Amino acid sequence: MAETKREIERKYESDDSGLPDLTGIGGVAAVLDKGLVELDATYYDTADQRLAAASVTLRRRTGGSDAGWHLKLPVAPGVRDEIRAPLSDTLPEELAALVRSRVREAQPVPLVRLRSARDVRHLVDADGALLAEASVDAVTAERLTGAGGTVQWTEIEVELADGGDPAFLDQVEKRLARAGVRPSASPSKLARALELTGGLRRLPAARAEPVTAGDHVLAYLRAQRDALVALDPAVRLDTPDAVHRMRVATRRARSTLRTFRTVLDRAVTEPVAAELKWLAGELGVDRDQEVLAERLTGALDGLPPALATGRIQERLTSWARARGAAAPAHLTGVLDSPRHLALLNTLDALLADPPLREAAARKPRKVLGAAVRKDLSKLTTLVERALALPPGTERDLALHEARKKGKRTRYAAEAATPALGAPARELTAAMKSLTTLLGDHQDSVMARHTLRELAAVAHAAGESAFPYGVLYGREEARAAAAEAELPKRWRKAADRFLG
Repeated sequence: MAETKREIERKYESDDSGLPDLTGIGGVAAVLDKGLVELDATYYDTADQRLAAASVTLRRRTGGSDAGWHLKLPVAPGVRDEIRAPLSDTLPEELAALVRSRVREAQPVPLVRLRSARDVRHLVDADGALLAEASVDAVTAERLTGAGGTVQWTEIEVELADGGDPAFLDQVEKRLARAGVRPSASPSKLARALELTGGLRRLPAARAEPVTAGDHVLAYLRAQRDALVALDPAVRLDTPDAVHRMRVATRRARSTLRTFRTVLDRAVTEPVAAELKWLAGELGVDRDQEVLAERLTGALDGLPPALATGRIQERLTSWARARGAAAPAHLTGVLDSPRHLALLNTLDALLADPPLREAAARKPRKVLGAAVRKDLSKLTTLVERALALPPGTERDLALHEARKKGKRTRYAAEAATPALGAPARELTAAMKSLTTLLGDHQDSVMARHTLRELAAVAHAAGESAFPYGVLYGREEARAAAAEAELPKRWRKAADRFLG
């Protein structure tokens, strides 16, 4: 069974390879010698180094207290999440799944072997509590592919103790700097080994600032593709909000392809947009269920004690669990499916060879501005139509359509913000406010539908349906309040951007 650990560490190098005395720094009362540890790690990657290019490392290591398979995913500079699995001869499936969005159909193979003689020190406070582990590593790296080659170096590592304050590392770094110890030029041992053996896959040069309309659209689309790939492990690990964030990235990518049809050839992008719609739908089934369950169970807190009986709580809890029990397995199946992996490959191909139209080469303000205004104009028609309808099912459906178009307008404004500046930023904020209101309205529609079903089941079981009726009435009131607020919120956006 894999376990996850947040790793916060910094790497250094020194001409004399020594570790200065750190006693007294940041509450360090003593530096304890923990002896020498021999570590032997084999790093795995695809032949074209897709993991290394994304600063992801996958290794099988023996020696030390944490022998086993380790997958390290970047979180921020100097911060990584390390997922560990027990030692085995072959790559555990649970870790293989976590790199699938990056390796796709390729198989990770042994790339580099690193053997380290690690001289370990524990930095402890006056109570003996661990603040950080500092070590001096004498490393021998052997390239296992290509022409091979062996290199050696010495480096210093300082890893913060679990739950420690990262500011402590700043204090340690100041002390190290005074002793002539400097930050390592390489982010990891693997990167350094590849650099020194001449085998590091060179990343593309930093992209120039977007100039044309096509540059801006592709930059935004590329960011969404990157988010889909990076969020895959988080969704599999059931990280809070990961499904929602992946769904948003999917919607943003689809909206980009549909909004900017003057920039990207629709004949090429329409099938991709259709697949993105499929993925968003698969992600949305469980996400919508989660949101609805939280809304209904949270509503119980506002009921009078006489109505919030144990039976209604049990029924709502059971309903939420039954609906959500298959969610993890369903999502894993979607992410592992050939259809999803093919979609990622298609996005890669589209970005590598984009189907640009003539307008893509033009200046962005006019091209992107026209596309955003077109979406906003369509949204205006939908909102006005919904407001003209009487309250009821037909209006609910019209408001839901307006909400979807509002999200598309918001994402269009986001994509155009680097080119259009403040007006696009303000439109993005206005659309977020509008879609939040319409989202609450739609959640109320779904909650009332579910409450009717639960009330019928409770009545058939001889239970009182009255508490469900109270909750239903409150949801009706929330929906009515949203509808009453809509004209004011819409006018604020429309008056500013439509004149």
